[in-house]
Amino acid sequence: MAVTGWIEVNEALCKGCELCVHYCPVHVLALDEERLTPQGYHPAVLVAEGCTGCTLCAVVCPEGAITVYREEKPKRRARAAA
Repeated sequence: MAVTGWIEVNEALCKGCELCVHYCPVHVLALDEERLTPQGYHPAVLVAEGCTGCTLCAVVCPEGAITVYREEKPKRRARAAA
């Protein structure tokens, strides 16, 4: 099972600068052109599966609007001696 991640965007902070979109190494972020934040910006959203939870989007976000979550693959259980 591969490492999977997802993000949450605080729309009260997101200003649609697209830095997260530009720096996403797996290209799964975009601006939501259908919606506007209360401040009138198009917020960032996940548009495809494949987020690895690398946190680059959160690191480059000047507003601190992105929280990244990551689910690592489960550890293998040791087999019992026969």
